[in-house]
Amino acid sequence: MTGTKRPNTSPRRPDGAALAVAAVLAAIAGVILWDASHLAALTAYSPVGPATVPYVVAFGLLFLAAWTVVEALRGDFPSRDHQEFGPVVWIIGGLAAQMLLLKIAGFSIATGVLFAATAYAFGKRKLWISLPVGIVLCFVVWVVFARLLQLSLPAGPLERLVL
Repeated sequence: MTGTKRPNTSPRRPDGAALAVAAVLAAIAGVILWDASHLAALTAYSPVGPATVPYVVAFGLLFLAAWTVVEALRGDFPSRDHQEFGPVVWIIGGLAAQMLLLKIAGFSIATGVLFAATAYAFGKRKLWISLPVGIVLCFVVWVVFARLLQLSLPAGPLERLVL
C-alpha cells in the first residue's frame, strides 16, 4: 500500500482565543453570582426578588462559557479575519477624550469628539466635517435630554452660551 495518502490523524489544537473568552464569561458569571448571593437576603415574602434576574444572567453566562469551551476543544470556530488595531485605537482614544473632556467642555463638545473619532475609525477621514456635525448632533441630544426630559447631563460652555 505504498503511494496511498493517509488522512491527517494529528489532533486538532484547541482554540486558545475561544478558551480565553470562555474564561472571561465564567469570571463575569462568578462575579454576578457572588453579588447576587448578597441580594438574596432581601427576599422575605416572595420567591422572586432582586436576585432573580442576576441569577438568570449568571447561569446564562455559565452556559455560554461551557458551550464556548466545547466548541473551542472541537475546533469548530471559523477562522477569524485579520484585526486592524488602528480603528480600535481611534475609538478607545475618543472614549478617553470624552471622559476627560466631559466636565471641562460639557456633553456636546466631549461627545462630539467621540463622534468624530469613531467616524474617523470607520473611514470618514475629514475630521473638520465630522467634528462640527458631531457637536451639533450631540447638542441636540443634550437639549432633548437636559431640557425636555429634565435629565442631568453635564453642561459646558456651549450649552451655557446657547441656553
